[in-house]
This record gives sequence, structure tokens and C-alpha cells, in this order.
Amino acid sequence: MDLITSAVVAAIEHGAPGHAPQAVASHFQRLKLAIAKFDGAAAILAAIAALEAAPADPQRQLALSAALAAANVPDDMETLFAAQGLLDALQRPVTPLPDVEAVPAPADKGTVVSNYAVVKVYFATDRQRDVGKPAAQRFSGERSITGGNGNGDGPLSYGSCDISIPRDHRMGQLESPSLWRLEFRDDPAKHVVLLDAEVQDHDNFFAALRTQVRASAGKSAFVFVHGYNVSFEDAARRTGQMAYDLGFDGAPAFYSWPSRGDIAGYTIDENNIEWSTPHITAFLADFLASTDAAQVYLVGHSMGSRGLTRAVADLLAAQPQLAQKITELILSAPDIDAAVFRHDIAPKLAGARNPVTLYASSQDLALAASKAVHGYPRAGDSGAGMLIVAGVETIDATGVDTSFMKHSYFADQRSALSDMFYLIRNQTRADQRFLDPVDTVAGRYWTFKP
Repeated sequence: MDLITSAVVAAIEHGAPGHAPQAVASHFQRLKLAIAKFDGAAAILAAIAALEAAPADPQRQLALSAALAAANVPDDMETLFAAQGLLDALQRPVTPLPDVEAVPAPADKGTVVSNYAVVKVYFATDRQRDVGKPAAQRFSGERSITGGNGNGDGPLSYGSCDISIPRDHRMGQLESPSLWRLEFRDDPAKHVVLLDAEVQDHDNFFAALRTQVRASAGKSAFVFVHGYNVSFEDAARRTGQMAYDLGFDGAPAFYSWPSRGDIAGYTIDENNIEWSTPHITAFLADFLASTDAAQVYLVGHSMGSRGLTRAVADLLAAQPQLAQKITELILSAPDIDAAVFRHDIAPKLAGARNPVTLYASSQDLALAASKAVHGYPRAGDSGAGMLIVAGVETIDATGVDTSFMKHSYFADQRSALSDMFYLIRNQTRADQRFLDPVDTVAGRYWTFKP
């Protein structure tokens, strides 16, 4: 089920509209009011009324999801806010809400400030640090040579970032200033902005993470490892946007290795991800052992997937019990040699808790450039070179709209992000989500439903 349908069903099961606690009833009504502005509101409200008579009926649930999709309701952040607020009220009952127009905070424990939300994300990085610079420039594209935070932490620095999400944010978008709109500076009311980056020592960092993990219903966390041509600032912004759009109830974190953040820096980035891989491995082991998280989701993008997959493979071999805390390993446009992945990496991931999910695309320009440089297919390619391997659920994302470089499709289009939502929120496999199977001689892969 999608987020809105899930909220409606859960509320009805708790007695809405007439027999639920006042806070739940109030949120349920606000969700209906948010839906009422759409052209297809009558059909949606009729589907909700049908569910009120039989909330466990899967056909009625599908009918509501279809009506919502037909009216493009899942694209509307006000309605998603209202649905998430309803779920929060069901999980953590609160005092009755005053009769004013307000939007509840998303499940990532962020706060709402004026006309934008603030999402807190945690980070570890082996970039060179300069404490005298603004938050967006605090970590450069150079390797750490000054020992991170000190105290035996090696090259790593730890901390947290505050990320603004505008109230009119569109799911999957990383809103930024545009010269076409005569925008010359960041505005939290309009853009996804890195507001602050606070450096913490190792112990305080993991204490804060444990607190947020324990406060989540599923004791959940995710770690995002970015790809090539990504600055620390953009890695932080992307992590905040993903946590917000996924409605993630847990602790969102990212590992930022020293990518130059420059299209011309591909070779340097290749060297740096190799240099960072042992640090990623050590951080993941520390993260899994120190956060008390029962559900850990790992998301690797592009070149970052190289370091992440090798780190997970090493942990599965050296510390299998610890590695079993990893609930999902999600690879988006992985810039890894396809043959190396098939023969050397995939077999080592066979002991993972669940199959690996891999999003591929034949329209990914950065992967095409990587293939031209290396002369061999990449694991993130689709088309004739689609990687089909035992233990990996491969999803062809070719038909999904992408960013300008067609390389950030995993977080830049609603269907791909929604698929990750179902994977993470409902822990459903590919055959249980809104995907179509494609059977080939080599095996099965999946595509997005039209």
C-alpha cells in the first residue's frame, strides 16, 4: 500500500471516523480535507467510505490506491504531510490538536519552522575538515590528513546536519536556486538547504544516533553512500531529501568520501573511493554494533556502490552475525564492472539477510561515460547487458525520468523513490510491489508498471 492508503486503513482500524481518539479523528479529517481539493476527490472519498465498511479488503485498498494515483495525490506534499501526521498520531497518541490550519512534522523527527521543515541527518566522512569555513564548505574534496576528530578516530569526522525542506517541496526533487528564476542565493522556504553542520566526537555522535533509533517504531536507520561528482553539501542535502520523501521513521545517516564534486574529477574520484573503502567498512561495523538498530538499510549510488558492496562483503565474511543487522542493500546505478560484480562481489553477498536490490538504466549518461572509459559494461547498465544474478533483484529504471545528467534517477523521480518507499516501509520484495516481471533466458528482472 502507498503511504496515504496505509494511513487511511490504519485509522479506520483504530475506529475512525466516529470511534477513534480525538487526535486520530482530527488528523483523519485533515487528510480528507487535503484530498477534497483534487478533481478526483469524489472517487477517492467514495473509496475511503467503502474501506470504512471493510478496511481489511485488499480489493478496496487497491481501489483507493488507484483513485489516489489517478488524481496525482501522491505528488502533493500537503496530503503526504497529513497522511504522515495521521500515522504519527496512531503510533504516539497526543493531546487534541487546536482548531488551526497546521501541517504535522514528517516521521524523521524533523521540526517545522515557518514555511519549511528541518530534517536532521547524521554523517561520517574522511574528507579534509576546515572548522573555520561555513557549513557548506566545512569538508572539502581532499582526503583527510589531519586525523578527523582525533581521539583515535583515524581519518573520520562525525556529526550531524540540519537540512531545510520547503513546504511546497515536490517528491524526488532537490530544489536549488535557479538563475532562470532570478534566484541568486539559498532560501530555505524554496530550496533544500544545508543549514548547519555540527561536528561531534565519536561517543556523542553514536549516543545521539542511539537516541533517535530507539525512538523509532522499528528501531531503524539508513546509511547513504553517495557517488561520483558529489560534494559534502550535496550529499547532506540528498540524504535529507530522501529521508523526508521516504517518511523515514528512524535515524538517517550518510558516509561522505572525498569526491571532488567535479565532472572532470572522475579518475581522482576512482582513486579516492578505493582509499575510502576500508574506512567505510570500519564505520559500518561501528554503526551496526553501536546504534542498537534492528533494521538497517544501506543505499549506495554510482561509484559509492563500489565501496559499499565491498564493505558489506567484508563484514559478511568477517562478522556475519553483525552483518545480519543489515535489512536491505540497495544499489542505484552502481558504477562497478559488471563481470567483477557478477563473479567477485555478488557471491560474497549471498549470505545477506535479503536479496540485494539493484536499479539499472540504459539511459544513464554517467554510466555510459564510465563504460567508454573502462571498455566494459557496468553493473548499473540495463538493455542487452542487464545484470541478472542469483540473490539480486534487478529493476530496469530506464523508463523513469531522470535528472539533467540522467544519473540520479534513484531519488529524482517519484516511481523509483516510491518503489524504495514500499521496499523500506513495508519490507516487500519485488514480486509484492508495483513492478512487472520480465523473464529471459538468463533469468527474471523487473520493470516499473506503466
